[in-house]
Amino acid sequence: MAAKLSDVEIQRALGVLRGWSRRGDALTRTYTFARFADGIAFVAKAAGMADAMDHHPDIDIRYTKVTFTLSTHSAGGITPLDLELAAQLEQAYAPPA
Repeated sequence: MAAKLSDVEIQRALGVLRGWSRRGDALTRTYTFARFADGIAFVAKAAGMADAMDHHPDIDIRYTKVTFTLSTHSAGGITPLDLELAAQLEQAYAPPA
């Protein structure tokens, strides 16, 4: 099981993870896409990343906005796994032109 991060560690990480914020014991970010299909394609890409890590986010899809919520439930909060998945999502995201 991954170890829960301290508040200081989480704050430091959020300084690097553009657009992510802390909401209680989770990290969250909403991505915006030009079209609904673009958001769904990103969710499919994210699903592959999450499966590869065996670490699965909560995903809320609202037309052209997709919100990811990351938390390691078995640890009761935010762990390095959440930071790693957030960083992978950031690398994969291409903002709409």
